[in-house]
Amino acid sequence: MFDTKVAFIVRDDLPTWQRLNVVAFLATGIATEAPEIMGAPYVDAAGHQYGKLSGQPMLIFEGDIAGLQKARHAGIARDLTILPYVSAMFSTYHDEANRAVFLAEDPENMDLVGLALRGPKKAVDKAIKGLALHK
Repeated sequence: MFDTKVAFIVRDDLPTWQRLNVVAFLATGIATEAPEIMGAPYVDAAGHQYGKLSGQPMLIFEGDIAGLQKARHAGIARDLTILPYVSAMFSTYHDEANRAVFLAEDPENMDLVGLALRGPKKAVDKAIKGLALHK
């Protein structure tokens, strides 16, 4: 199996469409940071080829801003792969603007709306301790 774990955390006060949007963006980051988790292309019975999906399970959790900030700090302390999404990124329309608003965030008090973590299972489990699975 896998000796690593992938966890997404979304803020519990977001509308459903924003939660889905955040997880979708964070999943692309996980795929690029860990391309080895990607499986082979899918092929149907007629021979049509489709894209690849992750072969590694990914769990989605939810929490308040304090829970996301705690998980981020724990992820940094445990040297995990961390992908953040901050509230200001909802108001931008391209990658350069996303990076600009992210850079403007206070590193000790980010307005996180989503976070992806990847690393050794035990380290990720410690970073997300106390967070509930998304409902």
